Parts: sequence; C-alpha cells; structure tokens
Amino acid sequence: MDNSEARPGIGHGQGSVLEVRVALVDSVPEIWRRFELRGYLTLSQVHQVLQAAFGWEDAHLHRFVTSDPFAPLRPVDGEFPEVPQWLPRQQCEEPGDRPEEDCSLDQLLALGSAEAFYEYDFGDSWLHRLELVSRRPADKDSPPARLIDGARRGPLEDSGGFPGYEEIMDALADPTHPDHVEHSAWVADITGSVAPLDPAFLDIPAVNRALAEQFRRTQSGEKSRK
Repeated sequence: MDNSEARPGIGHGQGSVLEVRVALVDSVPEIWRRFELRGYLTLSQVHQVLQAAFGWEDAHLHRFVTSDPFAPLRPVDGEFPEVPQWLPRQQCEEPGDRPEEDCSLDQLLALGSAEAFYEYDFGDSWLHRLELVSRRPADKDSPPARLIDGARRGPLEDSGGFPGYEEIMDALADPTHPDHVEHSAWVADITGSVAPLDPAFLDIPAVNRALAEQFRRTQSGEKSRK
C-alpha cells in the first residue's frame, strides 16, 4: 500500500472481510501473499492460515507482535516499555505474554495501526509483516480465509534463515556446485519428492483447497463437541 494513501478503517466490526498482505521481511525477490480473511479469526487460526500459505509444517514456536520485534526500542521516561506478544496459551510465561486464542485478527491490526508481525521458528526467525490493505462487509458466502494472490514458494523448513536458504538454492541451481548432491538429497528428504524445486512456484488453488479443508475439519470438530 502506498504510504500516501489513507489507512483503511480498522477495529470496527468482526463481521468484516479484511484484505491483508503478508510478506516475509528481507526476502529478495519478495515472498508474499495477499488474503481475504474474516476479521473474527483468532490469532491461533491466523497462525494455521499462514502455515498453509507459506508451506510451513508447524514444527517450531511462533508469536504475533504489533511492531517489528527486532527494531530498537526507545525508552519512555527512562524505562523500556513492555512489548506484548501473543503466543499459544500454554506457552505464556512472561508478563507481556498474551494468549493468541483470545485475540482476533481485527483486534491485533487495530492495536498495531493496521499492521502486525508474525515470527515463525525463533532459530531461523522467519518474520512476516501483515498489512491491512482494505476491508469490506462480509456476506454469507465469505469463506474464513482465501488466498487471492502471491509470489514464490515459502523457504524450506530448517534451512537456516535466508542466508542458508539462498545457499541451498544456489547449490541446487548449479550441478557443478560442491554441495549440489548433498543439498539435493536433503531437499528431496524434506519435500518428499525428487522433482526439481522451483522457488518461484506458488500453487494458489492448492493453498485454497488446504484452507477450505482446514476450516471444514475445525467446524466438524466443533459440531461433534456440541
């Protein structure tokens, strides 16, 4: 969104459909997704949406924050302010920890003035920036989550952040690279396929099928508990 444009209204109505752009910070070329998401989704549900859309396997810790967690903090009255973060309820241990199950996407974006951050895997530190682009009223046919655009597949799990992932991609692209065979075998093991890995490929229909199935299972589970 161009900075000269007025920010869309936020925090007004859980019955809204939010258009949200999510990009991996520092990715070059940029790895990004654009969604239509219901504002009432809890952050635990948004976590599952992002896992599906970026190809993550939910194998590591994650958190949501309202501002860049790696930006330098500025003291207020000589003290550094408490920075809240939203985590799964069972992982909340510090005073600033809040259960992600109790906060909606709409509420988080309102607290962050139309943006927020999602960090996945505190080792590789895959940082995603969420930006509210627009909102519209929901109708009866609005799905909980839908991917409408994006670019490039997500990096591989446990690839060592962007430096490690880029090294792996370089080795795969060059059969004469000294690590080509080793990295090719590792990628085949991680992906479960010996097919060449195309980092530019994004299968939007497949993501949307996964999202639809994800929420279908959730709704079926809720009905069975009633």
